[in-house]
Order: sequence, then structure tokens, then C-alpha cells
Amino acid sequence: MLTLYLSPGSSSMAPHIALHEIGVDFESRWISFAKREQYAPEYLKLNPEGKVPTLLVDGHTLTEVAAILYYLAKRFPAAALFPEGDLADEAQIVSWMSFIASTIHPARRIGVERWKEVFEIAEKRLARQHWAVGGYSIADIHLFRLFWRFFGSVHPARETYPGLCAHYDRMMARRAVRRVLEIESAVGYQLPQ
Repeated sequence: MLTLYLSPGSSSMAPHIALHEIGVDFESRWISFAKREQYAPEYLKLNPEGKVPTLLVDGHTLTEVAAILYYLAKRFPAAALFPEGDLADEAQIVSWMSFIASTIHPARRIGVERWKEVFEIAEKRLARQHWAVGGYSIADIHLFRLFWRFFGSVHPARETYPGLCAHYDRMMARRAVRRVLEIESAVGYQLPQ
């Protein structure tokens, strides 16, 4: 059994989307940041950093978005969220995941100008491709979650980030994304549309 600890609109949105893309049964355990439940002793036993997401897999704990997305993609290969057999594409997905985690994710805390700069870099990397690497993958899910936050918070002009905005629109059209937004909104987080 899979159990995802998550909080609406947070980084856990990416594995939440992946689970819906895969179509596997899982249990959701909501963590309230407002109530500081991420610091409850029982949660810190699972994730000592007090962050979400955390994925329980048959009694084992996985943390960090990239690791959870990778695990889900590899465990459920029929969902085709990770390219098989093309070493260059596999490496590109790892490159995107690393860039997203180490460059895009921390930029928001630095400030809006840095946030804009890193999305300019992401815009160049995407190079108006349909998806980050060949076909739809975990890299697209991870990228979307952070651009979704940026798009809803900063409201950038579409012409500034045409490739990312087109990617955002493709992601917003996906059934799994719409379902996750619906579920997370119902929990009580006001999500940008």
C-alpha cells in the first residue's frame, strides 16, 4: 500500500499528480502547515526534516519530490513517466529534476527577481518543446508544480515565458492535474486557476 503525506499546493502536489497519472490506489494523509503538523513528533519520525511529501511504501519511507517521482515512475512503468532504454533521455530527465530541485525551488525564497531569472533559464532549457524531454515525464510534473506556483503568484506576461506558458496549458489540460487541483482545493487551499 502507498500512503502519501501531503499538504495542498505544496511540493507534494507533484507526487500527487503522478499517483493520479499512474492510476494506482493510495491513501492520502493531509498535513496542515497552519497547525504545524509537519513538526508533530509522530510525523518527524517519518520525515525528520518536517517537510512534505513523504511516501510510505510497504512500511518504508521515501522523501524528496525527485526521489518519490523517480520511484513511482520506475515502479509503474506502464504509465510511461520515465523513458526506458534511451540513456540520453534518462540523463536529461535527471538533469531537469536536479535543476528544478537545486535552482528553481529555492529561488522563491530569495525573491521575485531571482524567481523570474530562474524561469528565464527554464524557458531557454525548454526551448518551446512540447515536453521537457521527448514525451511526457516526471520532469514535466515537477516543472509544472513550481511554474504553477510562479504563474499563480507573479502573473507573468505570457510572452515573457511562451514555452513555459504553453507547457502550463498542456499540463492544466491533463485529467490528473485537474483532479489534483480539485482535490487540493476542496481540502481548503485556494489554488490559482
